Amino acid sequence: MKIILDFLPIVLFFLTYNQAEKRADEAAALATDWFGFLVAGGAVGAKEAPVLLATVVVILATFAQVLYLKLRGQKVDTMLWVSLGLVTVMGGATIYFHNDTFIKWKPSVLYWVMAAAFWLSPILANKNLLKLMMGEQVDLPAFAWRNLNLAWIAFFSFMGVLNLWVAYHYDTSTWVSFKSFGGMGLMFVFMVAQGFYLTRHLKSPDGE
Repeated sequence: MKIILDFLPIVLFFLTYNQAEKRADEAAALATDWFGFLVAGGAVGAKEAPVLLATVVVILATFAQVLYLKLRGQKVDTMLWVSLGLVTVMGGATIYFHNDTFIKWKPSVLYWVMAAAFWLSPILANKNLLKLMMGEQVDLPAFAWRNLNLAWIAFFSFMGVLNLWVAYHYDTSTWVSFKSFGGMGLMFVFMVAQGFYLTRHLKSPDGE
């Protein structure tokens, strides 16, 4: 259930953009009628309507994620709060200024915030975030936790750069597809590689 909840805003962003792009004029009219008061000038053109509507949807979906967890009495992860803040501020700027640059930067900023968290926690708090999250389920030697922490720092840093490379070298439609599926695919590959590393260094029950 959690993984569905985590990826729901991304899927809704893609579906909204895809459908709005196919009917750009209708999307522009809808965006102007319903969200014109949020936009500089009060009118939305056919070119920017798909990403504007998709941005509205992803903001609402992220708010819904947080609300759902709060109503169920579950903890809202720090990264979800950060994501909500970023998507609200940068998505809001995309909507108001009719400029998709802001929402394109959002994934990169989030990736780099996560990389910074993994990097700074051992330095400032002498804590390994990955061990804090997985330590109760997985028993690894100290060097393995350090290596995994470095791997996550490198991965998130790389993903932040890659997102911007795609954003600035390809059209918005290609970036939306990459954000929705390319990022998830690379995350899956990384997690599989991490799984192989974990199995190599898991401690046996007798501690050997």
